[in-house]
Amino acid sequence: MSAAPRRLRAMTTTTATATTAIAATGLRKSYGDKTVLDGVDLHVPEGTVFSLLGPNGAGKTTAVKILSTLITADAGGIRIAGHDPATHPDAVRGAIGVTGQFSAVDNLITGEENMLLMADLHHLPRREGRRVTDELLARFDLTDAAREPAAAYSGGMRRRLDIAMTLVGSPRIIFLDEPTTGLDPRSRHTMWHIIRELVTDGVTVFLTTQYLEEADELADSIAVLHGGRIVAHGTADELKRLVPGGHVRLRFEDPGAYERAAGELRETVRDDQALTLQIPSDGSQRELRAILDWLDAADVHADTLTVHTPDLDDVFFALTATTTAARPSPKENVR
Repeated sequence: MSAAPRRLRAMTTTTATATTAIAATGLRKSYGDKTVLDGVDLHVPEGTVFSLLGPNGAGKTTAVKILSTLITADAGGIRIAGHDPATHPDAVRGAIGVTGQFSAVDNLITGEENMLLMADLHHLPRREGRRVTDELLARFDLTDAAREPAAAYSGGMRRRLDIAMTLVGSPRIIFLDEPTTGLDPRSRHTMWHIIRELVTDGVTVFLTTQYLEEADELADSIAVLHGGRIVAHGTADELKRLVPGGHVRLRFEDPGAYERAAGELRETVRDDQALTLQIPSDGSQRELRAILDWLDAADVHADTLTVHTPDLDDVFFALTATTTAARPSPKENVR
């Protein structure tokens, strides 16, 4: 795709209907003459997963650092858990937890010692710190490895310990900056399960990720950051509906059946060499039924029917086409 469709560019930010956990208006940040964030607006309702997508260097980590009080913005209004970080940074820090791209685990001590250290930093009484440590180690399936050096942990175990350490202070808002980068598929799915459990408990999760499937699986709402601006915001389904290109593909082995279908069906794209017809479609049951009914009525047999509906990959590549490499071939579902 060479450029984002106009209706994608024109998409506006959805207003949160629930109590807002995270709000930013006109957020700006520059480093020298490089503008990283250029008037970003964000609204994240309590008890939801919000995912911020964007190509490398888009400013996702900068946004997380600003919202979590690690750095300050050049301009813009921010409210985190009802507090202004500029005037009440300690109140914000007391309400949030942060798991960054790089693990905060100390590899020289055990997992249990890492947890107890976090309990001390949160000024928990010794007995309370021990109780919280034991509960979180059990919750994250780390009890058996609790007294092993963290250096011996696998990547997935270290990431689970990292999030467990973040939860010691019982934060109501958690920033997860690319939490599954580098994990194998099994560990990634385990992390998804943990995130879903957190939200079930009422925690708000602000997630940045390189994996579009991850945002699709987890996020209640998604924003795409590009060129320092939010260029689209909505649910995964809302974003997918904005991208054209859904279609049904019929493949034939019989050249005669292919020609009969091509002569009768309108608005098709032919591939005479592969004997395939591509029919524009939104992939709905109604449209698929109409195509199948026509094939039956015309006594035409298609050997393979595949459906492609736009996914977040299509959205991402459409919105970031000016700086992102060419889109790979879309995946299709064989019916």
